[in-house]
Amino acid sequence: MFARFSHRQPQAQNGRLPADAANHLIDVRQVVKTYHGSAGDFTALKGIDLTVDEGEFVAIIGKSGCGKSTLINMITGIDRPTGGEVWVNNTAVHTLSEGQIAEWRGRELGVIFQFFQLLPTLTVMQNVMLPMDFCHTYPIPQRRERAMHLLEQVGLADVAHKLPSSVSGGQQQLAAIARALANDPPILAADEPTGNLDSATAEIIFQLFNQLVDQGKTILMVTHDPDKARRVTRVVTIVDGEILKKQPKFTREVVR
Repeated sequence: MFARFSHRQPQAQNGRLPADAANHLIDVRQVVKTYHGSAGDFTALKGIDLTVDEGEFVAIIGKSGCGKSTLINMITGIDRPTGGEVWVNNTAVHTLSEGQIAEWRGRELGVIFQFFQLLPTLTVMQNVMLPMDFCHTYPIPQRRERAMHLLEQVGLADVAHKLPSSVSGGQQQLAAIARALANDPPILAADEPTGNLDSATAEIIFQLFNQLVDQGKTILMVTHDPDKARRVTRVVTIVDGEILKKQPKFTREVVR
């Protein structure tokens, strides 16, 4: 059983908080993202509006190249919008400097990638400790203890001192989830988190996500597989850079 997680409410930075923005944990307003290249301009997002409330498990689905990952990158601050506003937990993400974004992301979001992004020269435990070291969120003597606690929760205590290359892909993704939880962020953003995993391991990941949502976490998950939407509370479908107004209906299936 996972421990319950606390939620922090930071103040808006470098911008005035809209009157209704505080009603939502995530508030994306008319976001446009245009990429400029030698072949011309490409608009990946075309005036996206999206709100997500605390405790939701939202799947962002659509075909390859539709703008799913671009939207996640706007919300996490990995990329910047060409136009529009991104408010996350009362912070105007679109106004933050690069230095501010890095520290804000480390505290407020846990980001999970398809290809794990573990540092190969660090042990599994050291990888989990990295966000705490970067953000100075826990006293130094407590960081190792917390990392081990998180690894125990995802079933990886026995590989804590191994390098990522010596464990399976599924174990690496579980380690990446433990790392994403290191600073106890209110939001997890997962970009195709099971794309490189077999079906059995993918099921373990989904069960873990469901437990975290039940305990108060908010999860945004990018996937190209509509079947995975049966594990979530809401589906957002993107087609050619726009959110489909009429969304497919699913009944959330929670596997215990």
